[in-house]
Amino acid sequence: MNFNEKLINLRKSKGLSQEELGAELQVSRQTISKWESCQSYPDFQRLVLLSDYFGLTLDELVKDVNVQEVREKNLNTEKLNSIYNDVGTVKRFAKWYFIIAGVAAGIVLMLIINFFINVIFVW
Repeated sequence: MNFNEKLINLRKSKGLSQEELGAELQVSRQTISKWESCQSYPDFQRLVLLSDYFGLTLDELVKDVNVQEVREKNLNTEKLNSIYNDVGTVKRFAKWYFIIAGVAAGIVLMLIINFFINVIFVW
């Protein structure tokens, strides 16, 4: 039996709704729904709370969970976070690059204007 099936059976055996179980674990009903539909898995702290709540060992609770699948999902999340961080870094770099380039262009423009003013009025 997979984790999600086990969680559904355990929740229903206690006569709990997803909302009620979520309240016990201090998570939303949507989080419980995602766990039960294999869209995500609980973090370690929530697994401990689940095992305590249902009176199971962690091994009994998570046995038959495809550990490789969990790792792949975590890697995808880490990759996505890394991409977002890289995009944020590039945005900050580009912002400062354009500010510095604008200031430099302004200084060059002022020097050119100053040069032409001196040429016109000195000659």
